[in-house]
Formats: sequence, C-alpha cells, structure tokens
Amino acid sequence: MTETTTPNLAQVVAAFHDLYPPQLAAGWDASGLVCGRTAAPVRHVHFAVDALAATADEAVEHGAGLLITHHPLLLRGAQFIPDTDYKGHVLHTLIEGQCGLLGAHTNADAAIAGVNEALCDALHLTDRTALAEPQTQELGGEEHPVGTGRVGTLPEPLTLRALSERLADALPATAGGLRIAGRPEQRISRVALCGGAGDSLFEAVRSVGADVYITADLRHHPASEFREQELVRGTGCALIDCSHAASESLWLQRAGERLQALLAERGHSITFTVSSLNTDPWDFTVSTGSAAGSASTR
Repeated sequence: MTETTTPNLAQVVAAFHDLYPPQLAAGWDASGLVCGRTAAPVRHVHFAVDALAATADEAVEHGAGLLITHHPLLLRGAQFIPDTDYKGHVLHTLIEGQCGLLGAHTNADAAIAGVNEALCDALHLTDRTALAEPQTQELGGEEHPVGTGRVGTLPEPLTLRALSERLADALPATAGGLRIAGRPEQRISRVALCGGAGDSLFEAVRSVGADVYITADLRHHPASEFREQELVRGTGCALIDCSHAASESLWLQRAGERLQALLAERGHSITFTVSSLNTDPWDFTVSTGSAAGSASTR
C-alpha cells in the first residue's frame, strides 16, 4: 500500500484550482484564497455555499484546515474587519480556529462538475452546452467546452409541473420553494439553466430556443418583460425561480470527492464534509391567498 501524507494548504488550494481554475472566473469576481497560512497542514476540508458565522463555527468544530465556500466573503470588499462586523467575525473565527477560507464563485459556476453541471445532472439533461460566454477548460490533458449557464435536453419530454417537481426533489428544502411561470401542462424538452442570479441572461435564453429557464433571484420587471415578450412572440418559454443558495448547493459533494481523489493521486490524504445548514436567509412564508394564474400566461 502506498503511504499518503497530509497536504499543506498551498497543495490543497493548487489541487482545487486544477479542478476549478480561477481563470474561468468573471472579471468582477473575487474567487480565491481569502485567509490561511499556506504552509499549514490540512487534514479536513469543509464545504458550504456561504461563509457565515454558522458555517465558520461548523468548520472549526469539524477540525477543518480549510473552509471552501461558493460565495466569496469579500466580494464587495471591506476596509476594516473587526469582530463586531459580520465579515470580521467570520474571519476571526476561522483564523483563531486555524482554518483557511477559499471562495470558488464564478469559476465553479463555469467549470466541469461545477454548479451548473450539477443542476444538469439532477435533471438528467443530455447534449449540454454553455448558455453564454463559452470558455475552454483543460483537464486531464484535454480541452473541454465550459462557460456560463447550461442548455440541455431532457431524455423524454416532461410537463412543466413534472420538471418542477423533479427539481424540487433534488434541491434542499427552503422556505420559498420554487416559483413557476407557465402552464403546468406545458411540454418541456429543451432546458436552459443558470445557478444563482440569472436574469441577465434572458437574451441568451431566447437565442437557444429553450422551453424553460431555471435560475434564481428573478426580479419582477425583468421576469415580467421576458414573459410578455414570449407571449407576443408566441414562444412561451417558462420560468422556474429557485432559492439562490439551493440552486448553488448541489455541486459541493462532488467537488469534495474530486478534490479528495486528486490529492490521493498526488500522495496526499484528506477527509471532507459538506454543510447541511440552510444558508438561505428566509425562515417562513405566509400565503396571501389562492391566486389566479398570471396575465402573462396564456
């Protein structure tokens, strides 16, 4: 049996970035190592969607040497980080617990086995391509097409309701559930999706002829205008609006498995865990009563 060693933080970060390259990240993003001594040993890695007080506490309790989150803690920056500020509190908790922090945001959105590929897997989509901003990722000596969002085809057409139920079964439970625009019996074959906030991609969705677009954080005016335009054109692309955090959670388990396997190939051994905490900010909903279907759905 080949003896394995404990990697240091620099080795873990290098392996992770071989799987989810930082160069795939958008120019405005802040993915990468936020804190941590690169020579420190890392025996355990903890994964979560968000860097919150609760996930930082969880990482330290697990004895993690690294917390990998999807959302970068310092995406919008910070001039001061005292422990009286939430971002400072998270960083102090991790540093004092000897745990580094790594953000993997739009690079994980775009990459192989990332956020959007995990959503495709959950829906069994085939013939997948990037929805927008196509890029190339080198892995295993081969180049693979990747990019923003995904478009794919269902093995067999489903009704909009059945597809929504399949998605709901795959996602972690959240207070808001799913919001759906379209006729429940509408037949769906071609699916466009983008984990996280995706209402900037409506033109790309139109260009690929999708029957439904799955994303999160849909605002009233962009969603309403999209549905009205679909109505006028007679194309009728439906919308499924998810919890932001839920839509970006499915890739984490696979990311841990891939990181563990790649480090093993390099002679290193780690364990990992994925947070089961609900980092969606909402706790409950109150019904305003039974509503008639939208005027934009015919």
